[in-house]
Amino acid sequence: MRTYGLIGAGGHGRDTMPVLAEILGYKRGDTDVSLRFVLEGTDHPPSINGYGVMSFADFCRLDGEVHFNISIADGRARQRIADLCHESHLKPFSIVSKTTVIMDDNEIGEGAILSPFTTVTSNVRIGRFFHANIYSYVTHDCVIGDFVTFAPGVKCNGNVTIGDHAFIGAGAILRNGSKNRPLRIGEGAVIGMGAVITKDVPPFTTVVGNPARPLKK
Repeated sequence: MRTYGLIGAGGHGRDTMPVLAEILGYKRGDTDVSLRFVLEGTDHPPSINGYGVMSFADFCRLDGEVHFNISIADGRARQRIADLCHESHLKPFSIVSKTTVIMDDNEIGEGAILSPFTTVTSNVRIGRFFHANIYSYVTHDCVIGDFVTFAPGVKCNGNVTIGDHAFIGAGAILRNGSKNRPLRIGEGAVIGMGAVITKDVPPFTTVVGNPARPLKK
C-alpha cells in the first residue's frame, strides 16, 4: 500500500487534494493507493470532501511506502512539519497540476505544489516546498528560496531573487530585475495583496500598495 498524505485541510489543502488525485489517477476504493488529509492534533472529522483524515502522529507511524506534502501557507510551519516528517523517514513528493507549464532548464526542489494554470518559464531555480497557487507565474532567471509562498495570481517577472519564507500576496506584481541587478525580496518578507513591487524589499518587511511601500504600524 502506498499512502500519500496531504498535511493541512484549509482552503489550499482542499483545493490541492483533487489535483493530487488526478495526477495519481486515484479512484475511491483503490486498494494499492491511499490518499489522506493529515491534521495535527486529534480533534478532526473522519473525512473531508470524501477523503479520509488522520492525525499527524498516526501518519508518522504508518508502515509501508509513505509520502507527504504540506498544504499550509505559512512557510515556517511548513519547514517545522517537513523536518518532523524527515525525522520519521517519510518521503516528500511534489504536486504539479496537469495544466502547469514548465519550460526549459529549471530546478525545482522537493515538495513543491504547483496549482492549476501556473507557469515556470526557463532557467529558474526554486528551493524546497514552494507553493504557486492558481494562475501564478515565475519567468526567466529567477531564484526562489525555500518555503516560499505565492498566493493566487502572482506575477513574478524575470531576474527576481526571493529569500526563504517570503509570502507573496494574491495578484502581486514583481517587476523584472536585470542579470547584474536582480530585484530582491528579502527573507521572511510579506508582499501585500495586489502590491506592485518596483524596488528591493528588505528581509522581514511587509509592503503594500502601488508602488509598494512598507506597511505603517
